[in-house]
Amino acid sequence: MRCSLTVSSKRRILCVFPAYTPSFGTFSHAYPLMGGVKAFMPPQGLLVIAAYMPETWECRFIDENIKATTPEEFAWADAVFVSGMHIQEGQIHDIRRRAHAAGKVAVLGGPSVSGAPEKYPDFDYLHCGEIGDATDRLIAILDESCARPAAQVVLETKDRLGLSDFPAPAYEAVPLKRYLIGSLQFSSGCPYRCEFCDIPQLYGRQPRLKSPEQLCSELDAIVSQPGHPAVVYFVDDNFIGNRKATRDMLPVLVEWQKKNNYPLQFACEATLNMAKQPEILELMRQANFMTVFVGIETPEADALKGIDKTHNAAVPMYEAIETLNSYGLEVTSGIILGLDSDTDKSEQNLIDFIDKSAIPVLTINLLQALPKTPLWDRLEREGRLVHDASLESNVLFTRPHDTVVSSWRRAIAHAYTPERLFERFKHQCETTYPHRIKTPAAGKVTFTNLRRGLILGFNIITRVGLFSDYRKPFWKAAGYALKRGQIEAVFNMGFVAHHLIRFTREALRGEHNASFYAAKAAEAEAALERGFWANARRRFIPEREAA
Repeated sequence: MRCSLTVSSKRRILCVFPAYTPSFGTFSHAYPLMGGVKAFMPPQGLLVIAAYMPETWECRFIDENIKATTPEEFAWADAVFVSGMHIQEGQIHDIRRRAHAAGKVAVLGGPSVSGAPEKYPDFDYLHCGEIGDATDRLIAILDESCARPAAQVVLETKDRLGLSDFPAPAYEAVPLKRYLIGSLQFSSGCPYRCEFCDIPQLYGRQPRLKSPEQLCSELDAIVSQPGHPAVVYFVDDNFIGNRKATRDMLPVLVEWQKKNNYPLQFACEATLNMAKQPEILELMRQANFMTVFVGIETPEADALKGIDKTHNAAVPMYEAIETLNSYGLEVTSGIILGLDSDTDKSEQNLIDFIDKSAIPVLTINLLQALPKTPLWDRLEREGRLVHDASLESNVLFTRPHDTVVSSWRRAIAHAYTPERLFERFKHQCETTYPHRIKTPAAGKVTFTNLRRGLILGFNIITRVGLFSDYRKPFWKAAGYALKRGQIEAVFNMGFVAHHLIRFTREALRGEHNASFYAAKAAEAEAALERGFWANARRRFIPEREAA
Protein backbone atom coordinates (compact mmCIF):
# COMPACT_ATOMS: atom_id res chain seq x y z
CA MET A 1 0.00 0.00 0.00
CA ARG A 2 1.01 3.60 -0.59
CA CYS A 3 0.80 6.40 1.93
CA SER A 4 -2.89 7.12 2.56
CA LEU A 5 -2.40 10.82 3.32
CA THR A 6 -4.05 13.35 1.04
CA VAL A 7 -1.34 15.62 -0.32
CA SER A 8 -1.78 18.96 -2.05
CA SER A 9 1.67 19.40 -3.59
CA LYS A 10 3.57 17.48 -6.22
CA ARG A 11 7.07 16.58 -5.10
CA ARG A 12 10.10 15.03 -6.73
CA ILE A 13 11.93 12.66 -4.40
CA LEU A 14 15.45 11.48 -5.20
CA CYS A 15 16.32 8.30 -3.28
CA VAL A 16 20.09 7.77 -3.11
CA PHE A 17 21.70 4.63 -1.71
CA PRO A 18 25.37 5.00 -0.72
CA ALA A 19 28.19 2.84 -2.01
CA TYR A 20 29.42 -0.04 0.13
CA THR A 21 32.91 -0.32 1.51
CA PRO A 22 34.50 -3.44 -0.04
CA SER A 23 34.21 -6.60 2.06
CA PHE A 24 34.53 -10.38 1.85
CA GLY A 25 30.78 -10.74 1.43
CA THR A 26 29.98 -8.34 -1.41
CA PHE A 27 32.12 -10.12 -4.08
CA SER A 28 33.08 -6.88 -5.81
CA HIS A 29 36.18 -8.38 -7.44
CA ALA A 30 34.01 -10.90 -9.24
CA TYR A 31 31.68 -8.37 -10.87
CA PRO A 32 33.91 -7.90 -13.95
CA LEU A 33 33.59 -11.62 -14.61
CA MET A 34 29.83 -11.25 -15.02
CA GLY A 35 29.60 -8.65 -17.76
CA GLY A 36 27.44 -5.73 -16.65
CA VAL A 37 27.12 -6.50 -12.93
CA LYS A 38 27.97 -3.43 -10.86
CA ALA A 39 26.49 -3.99 -7.39
CA PHE A 40 25.74 -6.71 -4.86
CA MET A 41 22.02 -6.53 -4.02
CA PRO A 42 19.11 -4.04 -4.36
CA PRO A 43 18.49 -2.15 -1.08
CA GLN A 44 15.08 -3.30 0.14
CA GLY A 45 14.45 -0.55 2.69
CA LEU A 46 14.87 2.46 0.44
CA LEU A 47 12.99 0.74 -2.38
CA VAL A 48 10.03 0.20 -0.02
CA ILE A 49 10.13 3.88 1.00
CA ALA A 50 10.13 4.88 -2.67
CA ALA A 51 7.09 2.68 -3.28
CA TYR A 52 5.29 4.16 -0.26
CA MET A 53 5.43 7.75 -1.48
CA PRO A 54 2.12 9.38 -2.57
CA GLU A 55 1.07 8.43 -6.06
CA THR A 56 1.32 12.02 -7.31
CA TRP A 57 4.93 12.30 -6.14
CA GLU A 58 7.61 11.37 -8.65
CA CYS A 59 10.48 9.23 -7.36
CA ARG A 60 13.84 8.43 -8.85
CA PHE A 61 16.29 5.95 -7.41
CA ILE A 62 20.08 6.02 -7.60
CA ASP A 63 22.28 3.26 -6.22
CA GLU A 64 25.78 4.70 -6.00
CA ASN A 65 27.19 1.20 -6.11
CA ILE A 66 26.14 1.35 -9.77
CA LYS A 67 26.63 5.02 -10.63
CA ALA A 68 27.26 8.32 -8.90
CA THR A 69 24.41 10.80 -8.59
CA THR A 70 24.88 13.62 -11.08
CA PRO A 71 24.45 17.35 -10.40
CA GLU A 72 21.51 17.28 -12.80
CA GLU A 73 19.78 14.60 -10.71
CA PHE A 74 20.26 16.61 -7.53
CA ALA A 75 18.93 19.69 -9.33
CA TRP A 76 15.82 17.78 -10.40
CA ALA A 77 14.86 16.81 -6.84
CA ASP A 78 12.78 18.66 -4.26
CA ALA A 79 14.14 16.40 -1.49
CA VAL A 80 16.91 13.82 -1.23
CA PHE A 81 16.25 10.62 0.74
CA VAL A 82 19.23 8.57 1.96
CA SER A 83 19.45 5.27 3.85
CA GLY A 84 22.34 3.07 4.91
CA MET A 85 24.23 1.03 7.47
CA HIS A 86 27.03 2.02 9.85
CA ILE A 87 29.67 0.82 7.38
CA GLN A 88 28.36 3.40 4.89
CA GLU A 89 28.59 6.35 7.30
CA GLY A 90 31.24 8.22 5.31
CA GLN A 91 29.35 7.82 2.06
CA ILE A 92 26.09 8.89 3.75
CA HIS A 93 27.70 12.16 4.86
CA ASP A 94 29.08 12.69 1.36
CA ILE A 95 25.62 12.39 -0.23
CA ARG A 96 24.27 14.90 2.31
CA ARG A 97 27.04 17.37 1.46
CA ARG A 98 26.24 17.14 -2.25
CA ALA A 99 22.51 17.49 -1.61
CA HIS A 100 23.08 20.62 0.48
CA ALA A 101 25.48 22.03 -2.09
CA ALA A 102 22.62 21.73 -4.58
CA GLY A 103 20.31 23.53 -2.14
CA LYS A 104 18.18 20.46 -1.42
CA VAL A 105 16.68 19.25 1.83
CA ALA A 106 18.38 16.00 2.99
CA VAL A 107 16.47 13.23 4.77
CA LEU A 108 18.15 10.21 6.39
CA GLY A 109 16.52 6.95 7.46
CA GLY A 110 17.55 3.33 7.83
CA PRO A 111 19.44 1.17 10.32
CA SER A 112 22.46 3.41 10.95
CA VAL A 113 20.57 6.54 11.92
CA SER A 114 18.01 4.48 13.83
CA GLY A 115 20.81 2.99 15.91
CA ALA A 116 22.96 6.11 16.29
CA PRO A 117 21.20 9.36 15.31
CA GLU A 118 23.95 11.38 17.00
CA LYS A 119 26.28 10.45 14.14
CA TYR A 120 24.28 12.60 11.73
CA PRO A 121 23.82 16.12 13.12
CA ASP A 122 23.89 17.85 9.73
CA PHE A 123 20.95 16.16 8.03
CA ASP A 124 17.75 18.21 7.90
CA TYR A 125 15.41 15.36 8.83
CA LEU A 126 16.20 12.10 10.62
CA HIS A 127 13.72 9.25 10.24
CA CYS A 128 14.41 6.84 13.12
CA GLY A 129 12.74 3.46 13.04
CA GLU A 130 10.84 1.54 10.41
CA ILE A 131 8.21 2.77 7.99
CA GLY A 132 5.12 3.96 9.88
CA ASP A 133 3.71 7.07 11.51
CA ALA A 134 7.05 8.89 11.31
CA THR A 135 7.01 8.35 7.53
CA ASP A 136 3.54 9.86 7.29
CA ARG A 137 4.64 12.86 9.37
CA LEU A 138 7.63 13.35 7.07
CA ILE A 139 5.41 13.25 3.99
CA ALA A 140 3.04 15.80 5.54
CA ILE A 141 5.95 18.14 6.34
CA LEU A 142 7.41 17.92 2.83
CA ASP A 143 3.97 18.34 1.32
CA GLU A 144 3.77 21.69 3.10
CA SER A 145 7.33 22.82 2.36
CA CYS A 146 10.59 21.46 0.98
CA ALA A 147 12.63 24.30 2.42
CA ARG A 148 15.42 23.28 4.76
CA PRO A 149 14.33 23.64 8.40
CA ALA A 150 16.10 26.07 10.72
CA ALA A 151 17.14 23.16 12.97
CA GLN A 152 17.30 19.41 12.55
CA VAL A 153 13.96 17.61 12.90
CA VAL A 154 13.97 14.07 14.34
CA LEU A 155 10.99 11.85 13.53
CA GLU A 156 10.75 8.58 15.42
CA THR A 157 8.37 5.78 14.49
CA LYS A 158 6.01 4.83 17.30
CA ASP A 159 3.45 2.93 15.24
CA ARG A 160 5.09 0.68 12.67
CA LEU A 161 3.38 -0.34 9.46
CA GLY A 162 2.73 -4.08 9.46
CA LEU A 163 4.78 -6.04 6.97
CA SER A 164 1.54 -7.34 5.48
CA ASP A 165 0.76 -3.71 4.58
CA PHE A 166 4.17 -2.97 3.07
CA PRO A 167 4.11 -1.91 -0.56
CA ALA A 168 6.10 -4.07 -2.93
CA PRO A 169 9.63 -2.63 -3.28
CA ALA A 170 9.99 -0.34 -6.29
CA TYR A 171 11.98 -2.91 -8.27
CA GLU A 172 10.98 -1.12 -11.46
CA ALA A 173 13.08 1.87 -10.34
CA VAL A 174 16.38 -0.06 -10.45
CA PRO A 175 18.13 -2.02 -13.20
CA LEU A 176 18.04 -5.49 -11.65
CA LYS A 177 20.40 -6.81 -14.31
CA ARG A 178 23.19 -4.74 -12.73
CA TYR A 179 22.96 -6.68 -9.44
CA LEU A 180 24.73 -9.89 -8.54
CA ILE A 181 21.73 -11.16 -6.58
CA GLY A 182 18.15 -10.04 -5.97
CA SER A 183 16.58 -9.32 -2.59
CA LEU A 184 13.30 -10.32 -0.96
CA GLN A 185 11.90 -9.98 2.56
CA PHE A 186 9.50 -12.35 4.30
CA SER A 187 9.98 -11.42 7.96
CA SER A 188 11.56 -8.79 10.19
CA GLY A 189 12.99 -9.31 13.67
CA CYS A 190 14.72 -12.14 15.53
CA PRO A 191 13.78 -13.87 18.81
CA TYR A 192 17.38 -14.20 20.00
CA ARG A 193 19.49 -11.59 21.80
CA CYS A 194 23.05 -12.23 20.66
CA GLU A 195 25.19 -9.77 22.60
CA PHE A 196 26.74 -8.05 19.57
CA CYS A 197 23.58 -7.80 17.42
CA ASP A 198 21.33 -4.74 17.10
CA ILE A 199 18.45 -6.50 15.30
CA PRO A 200 16.22 -7.09 18.37
CA GLN A 201 16.49 -3.45 19.42
CA LEU A 202 15.86 -2.08 15.93
CA TYR A 203 13.26 -4.53 14.64
CA GLY A 204 11.98 -6.46 17.64
CA ARG A 205 12.19 -10.02 18.92
CA GLN A 206 8.76 -11.10 17.65
CA PRO A 207 9.19 -11.64 13.89
CA ARG A 208 6.61 -9.81 11.80
CA LEU A 209 5.56 -11.34 8.52
CA LYS A 210 4.46 -10.78 4.97
CA SER A 211 1.93 -13.13 3.47
CA PRO A 212 3.09 -15.84 1.04
CA GLU A 213 0.94 -14.13 -1.58
CA GLN A 214 2.93 -10.90 -1.15
CA LEU A 215 6.14 -12.83 -1.72
CA CYS A 216 4.85 -14.40 -4.90
CA SER A 217 3.71 -11.03 -6.19
CA GLU A 218 7.15 -9.55 -5.53
CA LEU A 219 8.83 -12.53 -7.18
CA ASP A 220 6.61 -12.00 -10.22
CA ALA A 221 7.86 -8.41 -10.36
CA ILE A 222 11.48 -9.53 -10.16
CA VAL A 223 11.30 -12.15 -12.91
CA SER A 224 9.30 -9.83 -15.17
CA GLN A 225 12.34 -7.58 -15.51
CA PRO A 226 14.67 -8.70 -18.33
CA GLY A 227 18.08 -9.77 -17.13
CA HIS A 228 17.05 -10.22 -13.49
CA PRO A 229 19.56 -11.98 -11.20
CA ALA A 230 19.37 -15.76 -11.09
CA VAL A 231 19.69 -15.81 -7.28
CA VAL A 232 17.40 -14.06 -4.79
CA TYR A 233 18.49 -13.56 -1.18
CA PHE A 234 15.94 -13.49 1.64
CA VAL A 235 17.10 -10.51 3.70
CA ASP A 236 15.19 -11.72 6.79
CA ASP A 237 17.14 -11.27 10.03
CA ASN A 238 16.53 -14.96 10.77
CA PHE A 239 14.74 -17.07 8.17
CA ILE A 240 13.47 -19.44 10.86
CA GLY A 241 12.69 -16.73 13.43
CA ASN A 242 9.07 -17.91 13.22
CA ARG A 243 9.36 -21.57 12.27
CA LYS A 244 5.67 -22.18 11.80
CA ALA A 245 5.33 -19.22 9.44
CA THR A 246 8.37 -20.36 7.45
CA ARG A 247 6.99 -23.90 7.30
CA ASP A 248 3.64 -22.59 6.03
CA MET A 249 5.22 -20.24 3.48
CA LEU A 250 7.65 -22.65 1.86
CA PRO A 251 5.06 -24.91 0.12
CA VAL A 252 3.68 -21.78 -1.57
CA LEU A 253 7.19 -20.88 -2.70
CA VAL A 254 7.72 -24.39 -4.03
CA GLU A 255 4.50 -24.15 -6.05
CA TRP A 256 5.58 -20.75 -7.44
CA GLN A 257 8.87 -22.28 -8.56
CA LYS A 258 7.13 -25.22 -10.22
CA LYS A 259 4.61 -22.97 -11.94
CA ASN A 260 7.42 -20.83 -13.37
CA ASN A 261 9.85 -23.69 -14.17
CA TYR A 262 12.23 -22.79 -11.37
CA PRO A 263 13.62 -19.50 -12.72
CA LEU A 264 15.39 -18.68 -9.44
CA GLN A 265 17.73 -20.01 -6.81
CA PHE A 266 17.38 -18.80 -3.22
CA ALA A 267 19.66 -18.02 -0.31
CA CYS A 268 18.97 -16.85 3.23
CA GLU A 269 20.36 -16.19 6.71
CA ALA A 270 19.42 -18.35 9.68
CA THR A 271 20.64 -19.72 12.99
CA LEU A 272 22.53 -22.99 13.07
CA ASN A 273 19.76 -24.70 15.03
CA MET A 274 17.78 -24.89 11.79
CA ALA A 275 19.54 -28.25 11.50
CA LYS A 276 16.86 -29.50 13.93
CA GLN A 277 14.09 -28.69 11.42
CA PRO A 278 14.10 -31.48 8.79
CA GLU A 279 10.67 -30.54 7.41
CA ILE A 280 11.77 -26.97 6.77
CA LEU A 281 15.08 -28.13 5.29
CA GLU A 282 13.36 -30.50 2.86
CA LEU A 283 10.96 -27.75 1.78
CA MET A 284 13.92 -25.43 1.27
CA ARG A 285 15.55 -28.08 -0.90
CA GLN A 286 12.37 -28.41 -2.96
CA ALA A 287 12.19 -24.61 -3.32
CA ASN A 288 15.77 -24.56 -4.68
CA PHE A 289 17.58 -22.93 -1.78
CA MET A 290 21.32 -23.20 -2.40
CA THR A 291 23.07 -21.27 0.36
CA VAL A 292 22.44 -20.35 3.99
CA PHE A 293 24.49 -17.77 5.87
CA VAL A 294 24.97 -18.83 9.49
CA GLY A 295 26.52 -16.66 12.16
CA ILE A 296 28.65 -19.39 13.70
CA GLU A 297 30.87 -16.65 15.25
CA THR A 298 33.23 -19.06 17.04
CA PRO A 299 33.82 -22.83 17.15
CA GLU A 300 34.44 -22.59 20.92
CA ALA A 301 31.32 -23.75 22.78
CA ASP A 302 32.16 -21.89 26.00
CA ALA A 303 32.60 -18.65 24.07
CA LEU A 304 29.04 -18.94 22.72
CA LYS A 305 27.73 -18.58 26.26
CA GLY A 306 29.57 -15.29 26.68
CA ILE A 307 27.86 -13.77 23.63
CA ASP A 308 24.41 -15.25 24.37
CA LYS A 309 24.49 -17.54 21.37
CA THR A 310 24.10 -20.97 22.95
CA HIS A 311 21.42 -21.84 20.38
CA ASN A 312 24.34 -22.49 18.01
CA ALA A 313 25.19 -25.45 20.22
CA ALA A 314 21.68 -26.96 20.12
CA VAL A 315 23.16 -29.52 17.72
CA PRO A 316 26.88 -30.38 17.69
CA MET A 317 28.39 -27.86 15.28
CA TYR A 318 29.95 -30.21 12.74
CA GLU A 319 26.88 -32.43 12.78
CA ALA A 320 24.66 -29.40 12.10
CA ILE A 321 26.82 -28.34 9.13
CA GLU A 322 26.73 -31.85 7.71
CA THR A 323 22.94 -31.90 8.09
CA LEU A 324 22.55 -28.65 6.16
CA ASN A 325 24.90 -29.96 3.45
CA SER A 326 22.80 -33.12 3.18
CA TYR A 327 19.87 -30.96 2.03
CA GLY A 328 21.97 -29.30 -0.67
CA LEU A 329 22.64 -26.19 1.40
CA GLU A 330 26.14 -24.76 1.19
CA VAL A 331 26.92 -23.00 4.46
CA THR A 332 28.48 -19.56 4.54
CA SER A 333 29.76 -18.63 7.97
CA GLY A 334 30.25 -15.42 9.92
CA ILE A 335 33.22 -15.57 12.31
CA ILE A 336 34.27 -13.09 15.01
CA LEU A 337 37.75 -12.71 16.49
CA GLY A 338 38.45 -10.55 19.52
CA LEU A 339 35.83 -12.00 21.87
CA ASP A 340 36.53 -11.61 25.58
CA SER A 341 36.83 -15.37 25.86
CA ASP A 342 39.54 -15.64 23.18
CA THR A 343 42.83 -17.17 24.29
CA ASP A 344 46.16 -17.99 22.69
CA LYS A 345 44.50 -21.19 21.43
CA SER A 346 41.53 -19.49 19.73
CA GLU A 347 43.35 -18.81 16.48
CA GLN A 348 44.37 -22.45 16.06
CA ASN A 349 40.88 -23.59 17.05
CA LEU A 350 39.47 -21.41 14.29
CA ILE A 351 41.96 -22.69 11.73
CA ASP A 352 41.11 -26.26 12.68
CA PHE A 353 37.41 -25.43 12.29
CA ILE A 354 37.97 -23.93 8.84
CA ASP A 355 39.68 -27.09 7.67
CA LYS A 356 37.35 -29.61 9.33
CA SER A 357 34.04 -27.89 8.48
CA ALA A 358 35.08 -27.38 4.83
CA ILE A 359 32.91 -24.26 4.66
CA PRO A 360 34.16 -22.44 1.56
CA VAL A 361 33.17 -18.86 2.43
CA LEU A 362 33.81 -17.45 5.89
CA THR A 363 33.46 -13.74 6.61
CA ILE A 364 36.06 -13.37 9.36
CA ASN A 365 35.83 -10.05 11.21
CA LEU A 366 37.07 -8.47 14.40
CA LEU A 367 34.51 -7.80 17.12
CA GLN A 368 32.92 -4.38 16.71
CA ALA A 369 30.45 -2.88 19.18
CA LEU A 370 27.33 -1.48 17.53
CA PRO A 371 25.05 1.06 19.22
CA LYS A 372 21.86 -0.33 20.75
CA THR A 373 23.38 -3.72 21.54
CA PRO A 374 24.01 -5.43 24.89
CA LEU A 375 27.70 -5.50 23.94
CA TRP A 376 27.82 -1.72 23.53
CA ASP A 377 26.10 -1.20 26.86
CA ARG A 378 28.44 -3.59 28.68
CA LEU A 379 31.62 -2.16 27.18
CA GLU A 380 30.43 1.36 27.92
CA ARG A 381 29.97 0.42 31.59
CA GLU A 382 33.43 -1.17 31.61
CA GLY A 383 35.09 1.80 29.89
CA ARG A 384 36.14 -0.36 26.96
CA LEU A 385 34.68 1.54 24.02
CA VAL A 386 37.53 3.02 22.00
CA HIS A 387 36.74 5.96 19.73
CA ASP A 388 39.90 5.94 17.64
CA ALA A 389 39.46 5.67 13.89
CA SER A 390 43.08 4.61 13.43
CA LEU A 391 42.36 1.28 15.15
CA GLU A 392 40.68 -1.73 13.58
CA SER A 393 37.84 -1.89 16.12
CA ASN A 394 36.08 0.28 18.67
CA VAL A 395 36.51 -2.47 21.29
CA LEU A 396 39.36 -2.48 23.82
CA PHE A 397 40.09 -6.19 23.59
CA THR A 398 41.15 -8.26 26.59
CA ARG A 399 44.23 -9.16 24.53
CA PRO A 400 46.57 -6.61 22.89
CA HIS A 401 45.11 -4.97 19.80
CA ASP A 402 47.95 -5.98 17.49
CA THR A 403 47.86 -9.56 18.75
CA VAL A 404 44.19 -9.82 17.80
CA VAL A 405 44.75 -8.18 14.41
CA SER A 406 47.68 -10.52 13.72
CA SER A 407 45.46 -13.50 14.51
CA TRP A 408 42.89 -12.19 12.05
CA ARG A 409 45.54 -11.79 9.37
CA ARG A 410 46.82 -15.32 9.84
CA ALA A 411 43.28 -16.72 9.88
CA ILE A 412 42.24 -15.13 6.60
CA ALA A 413 45.58 -16.02 5.03
CA HIS A 414 45.00 -19.66 5.99
CA ALA A 415 41.35 -19.69 4.91
CA TYR A 416 41.98 -18.18 1.50
CA THR A 417 45.20 -19.79 0.46
CA PRO A 418 44.03 -20.96 -2.98
CA GLU A 419 44.87 -24.63 -2.41
CA ARG A 420 42.86 -24.78 0.82
CA LEU A 421 39.93 -22.80 -0.58
CA PHE A 422 39.53 -25.02 -3.64
CA GLU A 423 39.86 -28.15 -1.49
CA ARG A 424 36.85 -26.94 0.50
CA PHE A 425 34.93 -26.46 -2.75
CA LYS A 426 35.87 -30.02 -3.74
CA HIS A 427 34.35 -31.18 -0.46
CA GLN A 428 31.10 -29.40 -1.39
CA CYS A 429 31.09 -31.20 -4.73
CA GLU A 430 31.01 -34.46 -2.82
CA THR A 431 28.81 -33.68 0.19
CA THR A 432 26.46 -30.83 -0.80
CA TYR A 433 25.84 -30.33 -4.50
CA PRO A 434 24.67 -33.91 -5.26
CA HIS A 435 21.75 -33.44 -2.84
CA ARG A 436 20.19 -30.55 -4.75
CA ILE A 437 17.09 -31.10 -6.86
CA LYS A 438 17.32 -31.17 -10.63
CA THR A 439 15.27 -28.28 -11.99
CA PRO A 440 13.65 -28.04 -15.44
CA ALA A 441 15.88 -26.64 -18.15
CA ALA A 442 13.02 -24.45 -19.40
CA GLY A 443 13.38 -22.08 -16.48
CA LYS A 444 17.12 -21.66 -16.97
CA VAL A 445 17.63 -21.72 -20.73
CA THR A 446 16.92 -18.09 -21.49
CA PHE A 447 18.81 -15.66 -23.68
CA THR A 448 19.93 -13.71 -20.61
CA ASN A 449 21.21 -16.79 -18.81
CA LEU A 450 22.95 -18.12 -21.90
CA ARG A 451 24.65 -14.77 -22.48
CA ARG A 452 25.57 -14.49 -18.80
CA GLY A 453 26.94 -18.04 -18.79
CA LEU A 454 29.06 -17.50 -21.88
CA ILE A 455 30.57 -14.28 -20.52
CA LEU A 456 31.20 -15.78 -17.08
CA GLY A 457 32.61 -18.99 -18.53
CA PHE A 458 34.98 -17.14 -20.85
CA ASN A 459 36.20 -14.85 -18.07
CA ILE A 460 36.70 -17.68 -15.59
CA ILE A 461 38.65 -19.73 -18.13
CA THR A 462 40.87 -16.79 -19.09
CA ARG A 463 41.26 -14.76 -15.89
CA VAL A 464 41.22 -17.64 -13.41
CA GLY A 465 42.09 -20.71 -15.49
CA LEU A 466 44.85 -19.21 -17.65
CA PHE A 467 46.27 -15.98 -16.23
CA SER A 468 45.91 -16.29 -12.45
CA ASP A 469 48.63 -17.69 -10.21
CA TYR A 470 46.02 -20.00 -8.63
CA ARG A 471 45.01 -21.68 -11.90
CA LYS A 472 46.49 -25.05 -10.85
CA PRO A 473 44.29 -25.58 -7.74
CA PHE A 474 41.34 -24.16 -9.68
CA TRP A 475 41.64 -26.73 -12.47
CA LYS A 476 42.15 -29.50 -9.95
CA ALA A 477 38.85 -28.63 -8.25
CA ALA A 478 37.12 -27.86 -11.55
CA GLY A 479 38.15 -31.25 -12.96
CA TYR A 480 36.78 -32.92 -9.84
CA ALA A 481 33.44 -31.16 -10.37
CA LEU A 482 33.29 -31.79 -14.12
CA LYS A 483 33.78 -35.54 -13.63
CA ARG A 484 30.58 -35.42 -11.56
CA GLY A 485 28.71 -33.36 -14.14
CA GLN A 486 28.65 -30.32 -11.85
CA ILE A 487 29.22 -27.60 -14.43
CA GLU A 488 27.47 -24.94 -12.35
CA ALA A 489 29.84 -25.69 -9.48
CA VAL A 490 32.82 -24.81 -11.68
CA PHE A 491 31.29 -21.41 -12.43
CA ASN A 492 30.49 -20.85 -8.77
CA MET A 493 33.88 -21.80 -7.36
CA GLY A 494 35.76 -19.80 -9.98
CA PHE A 495 33.62 -16.74 -9.43
CA VAL A 496 33.67 -16.83 -5.62
CA ALA A 497 37.30 -17.84 -5.22
CA HIS A 498 38.49 -15.10 -7.57
CA HIS A 499 36.99 -12.48 -5.27
CA LEU A 500 38.03 -14.08 -1.99
CA ILE A 501 41.65 -14.60 -3.01
CA ARG A 502 42.07 -11.09 -4.39
CA PHE A 503 40.27 -9.43 -1.49
CA THR A 504 42.36 -11.38 1.03
CA ARG A 505 45.58 -10.32 -0.62
CA GLU A 506 44.48 -6.69 -0.49
CA ALA A 507 43.47 -7.04 3.17
CA LEU A 508 46.84 -8.53 4.02
CA ARG A 509 48.46 -5.51 2.38
CA GLY A 510 46.46 -3.31 4.75
CA GLU A 511 43.99 -2.02 2.16
CA HIS A 512 40.85 -3.16 4.03
CA ASN A 513 39.55 -3.11 7.59
CA ALA A 514 39.70 -6.15 9.85
CA SER A 515 36.11 -5.40 10.88
CA PHE A 516 33.31 -4.94 8.37
CA TYR A 517 31.84 -2.23 10.60
CA ALA A 518 35.06 -0.37 11.40
CA ALA A 519 35.55 3.23 10.31
CA LYS A 520 39.35 3.02 10.17
CA ALA A 521 40.98 6.21 8.94
CA ALA A 522 44.49 6.85 7.71
CA GLU A 523 46.85 5.60 10.43
CA ALA A 524 49.62 8.07 9.77
CA GLU A 525 47.73 11.23 10.64
CA ALA A 526 46.36 9.89 13.93
CA ALA A 527 49.69 8.35 14.88
CA LEU A 528 51.54 11.61 14.31
CA GLU A 529 49.23 13.37 16.73
CA ARG A 530 50.12 10.93 19.51
CA GLY A 531 53.75 10.02 19.16
CA PHE A 532 55.76 6.81 19.34
CA TRP A 533 55.34 5.78 22.99
CA ALA A 534 51.62 6.57 23.10
CA ASN A 535 51.06 4.47 19.98
CA ALA A 536 53.12 1.60 21.34
CA ARG A 537 51.25 1.60 24.62
CA ARG A 538 47.75 1.65 23.13
CA ARG A 539 48.60 -1.18 20.76
CA PHE A 540 50.39 -3.56 23.09
CA ILE A 541 48.91 -2.92 26.55
CA PRO A 542 45.26 -3.97 26.92
CA GLU A 543 44.52 -1.41 29.61
CA ARG A 544 41.67 1.04 29.92
CA GLU A 545 44.11 3.96 30.26
CA ALA A 546 45.71 3.10 26.91
CA ALA A 547 42.52 3.97 25.06
